Amino acid sequence: TKRRYFLVGSNHAQTKHRVLKIDRTEPKDLVIIDDKHVYNQQEVRELLGRLDQGNRTKIGQKGSSGLSRAVLAFGIVGFVRFLEGYYIVLITKRRKMADIGGHSIYKIEDTTMIYIPNDSVRVTHPDEARYSQTVLDSYDFAFVFCSYSYDLSHSLQYNLTLLQRPYEQGSSAASSTEEEVHTQSKQDSFDIFEDEGLPTKGERMVYGLYNEPYYKYVWNGKLLERVKDIVHHDWLMYIIHGFCGQSKLLIYGRPVHITLIARRSSKFAGTRFLKRGANCEGDVANEVETEQVVHDASVMSFTAGSYSSYVQVRGSVPLYWSQDISTMMPKPPIRLDQADPYAYVAGLHFDQMLQRFGSPIIILNLVKKREKRKHEKILSEELYRAVVNLNQFLPPSHCIDYIAWDMARYTKSKLCNVLDRLSMIAENVTGVLRTNCVDCLDRTNTAQFMVGKCALAYQLYALGMIDKPKLQFDTDCVRLFEELYEDHGDTLSLQYGGSQLVHRVKTYRKIAPWTQHSKDIMQTLSRYYSNAFSDADRQDAINLFLQVYQPSEAKPHLWELPTDLYLHQTSTMAIPQDRRSYTLWWSEGVLSYLPVPYDEVPCEENMKKVKVKRMNQLDESIDIYTEFFKPYELTSFDDTFCIAMTNSAREFMPKTVGADPNPFTVRKPEETGKSVLGSKSSKEETVLQRKTAASAPPPPSEEAISSTSEDDSEEDREDEGTVSQRSTPIKLLTESGESSRTQELSDLNLWILLNKLKIISLLSVIPVSRFPEDSIYGVLPPQVDKNSREVFESHVMTGQGQVRALCREDMLMYREYIKNRYM
Repeated sequence: TKRRYFLVGSNHAQTKHRVLKIDRTEPKDLVIIDDKHVYNQQEVRELLGRLDQGNRTKIGQKGSSGLSRAVLAFGIVGFVRFLEGYYIVLITKRRKMADIGGHSIYKIEDTTMIYIPNDSVRVTHPDEARYSQTVLDSYDFAFVFCSYSYDLSHSLQYNLTLLQRPYEQGSSAASSTEEEVHTQSKQDSFDIFEDEGLPTKGERMVYGLYNEPYYKYVWNGKLLERVKDIVHHDWLMYIIHGFCGQSKLLIYGRPVHITLIARRSSKFAGTRFLKRGANCEGDVANEVETEQVVHDASVMSFTAGSYSSYVQVRGSVPLYWSQDISTMMPKPPIRLDQADPYAYVAGLHFDQMLQRFGSPIIILNLVKKREKRKHEKILSEELYRAVVNLNQFLPPSHCIDYIAWDMARYTKSKLCNVLDRLSMIAENVTGVLRTNCVDCLDRTNTAQFMVGKCALAYQLYALGMIDKPKLQFDTDCVRLFEELYEDHGDTLSLQYGGSQLVHRVKTYRKIAPWTQHSKDIMQTLSRYYSNAFSDADRQDAINLFLQVYQPSEAKPHLWELPTDLYLHQTSTMAIPQDRRSYTLWWSEGVLSYLPVPYDEVPCEENMKKVKVKRMNQLDESIDIYTEFFKPYELTSFDDTFCIAMTNSAREFMPKTVGADPNPFTVRKPEETGKSVLGSKSSKEETVLQRKTAASAPPPPSEEAISSTSEDDSEEDREDEGTVSQRSTPIKLLTESGESSRTQELSDLNLWILLNKLKIISLLSVIPVSRFPEDSIYGVLPPQVDKNSREVFESHVMTGQGQVRALCREDMLMYREYIKNRYM
């Protein structure tokens, strides 16, 4: 209406509604009223009807009449103000990217900013449009992800931590639907899953899934700060910036989902060259936490499914350093801006890591160590001194492990295999690995891929999918994982550097085709252009969106500032009252709980961080049936099943008849489905891949698989005729008496082969299909009743232009649908 906005939200089934009332008569203040009442569909329809009737104008009077819909949205990003009144930022387009335990993760594809105050009270400012356009044009929402029921700012381990809390006498689960209490025994959390029956006296077990977010990785925390204590928490949707991708690995028909979630830090955030090193609070540039989740997709439930998660981190070198971009050159000189002999800023950074991840913290530094003219070597020397200084005060069992390896130097060497060396490092990693090069882009992504590949083998082994924790190159599984990681690297590189990756895994395996060199040159030029001309505007948009800079009449405009250094170095503007000790550089209480991270321990300090939402039943936001099957409205398969994830069976497995469906079998490039479909392989690429046997070892022999104590020499033997035990060839005699042929068995053709051998009659096998003949080659059509056939024939006739007259029942049904859906 002219005086107010009414924001009506509903669940998937549209059985529960909430209403926010936003005042439009305040020119510069934000006034929001939430009555916290849950409306059913009839009640909210009556409410909107009364509002429409009460706001109708008289006949002949100018102005709008009644209640008009402003926009249809999928969530609130937040509220932002520049020099005039407040805007509300709404999600208008989304796409589902992943599903974890029934929790959908969406990519925000489009947003809209709606100005809240009415035109009659608006106080215009000449620079308002420039601020709003800076956010709309330069801030890229294409890398923003959200979920209605899953906390993306925390890891899966944190979200699935089994919690205990005291059970209050005299109250039941049914009578305490949304009571907010404080836990007295363990860390508080919003619980999604509860025991269905009444809990036993004394305690109840819950799964913590809707926690207080970790604001370091939340990008709209400041935009929701004004309303988070006013509105119901169902309205609050915290978004992350980074990457989310999911692929399906089929192991003999058994689906396994591999999910990558990258969370970019909102602290000291910005673009390459403009944000380097660390700020005075220990936050580093381009800090990204990457989590790979592997789970058995045949059971989509946190309570009954099998899940595995591994986390690693990338981030700039935690020192005071920068690069001068005043002169146009590809590699500006590196300089240390401030002397830090006691490693104060590095101590702040590693204290954050100890709180979040516990110990041990392992640093993999890929920066160059030998240079004719000091460039990257400056950072290597200073970081080594900082780690040595910090470690002398830690207990030996919790010291920071420092691994320095000049990856660029070894890449040029013909004697060293880069990926083999990275594989050795990955095998020895037992804690959270922090990887960095200078930009944390190309070298870092390849190193993280190798560590992730090693972790993936242990995850699949822990889930019982493979016999030993080892994966080889040129298998469907690793190809799928490599493509997922390169999408992840391209996305992070676009956000920070302005272009996709220049050097990829194939580059370091030395099997990249010759056409890749021209692409690398174009990516380098694109990165250079972005850093020189467009990064400043993107930095301004990030500063505005994160509210690092808040415009006001008393301050100069954002584009008038010579630098944004002081915006990200807030504590340097004030004299600290109590400076942290140089020797006891960690926070109080962190050391006593190591190796367990302080953020996850059930202590008194953490107890007060989060409030608990009690629920007497499962949250409808994770009701998979309600999400996919909506009998109350018209739906389509394209909209419902919208995850276009990479599938190992579709993109990588061979399309030839009788091929081994095992995704852990080493294949030649021309055998893969990717090469057949896309025709990307060439003869030169094939020859190069055959020459790099060290990085892609051949499949082990049968003796090596069956042995429990095989050595490296047995695994390196070339034996092209051997296959794994999961795909042992069996020679079968056909019915016509022709010569036998070798056919590799799979779950799909086993039934047909048994039919041919007349073995089915000896077994008591009950068909699981409703079709009379259970075969993929011969299926009798199902019986269709007369009414269904008439409906189909009418549909075909309509497509040909022969529309039949609607009967009375059809008209009544259609009117009822329109009434319930839109009125």
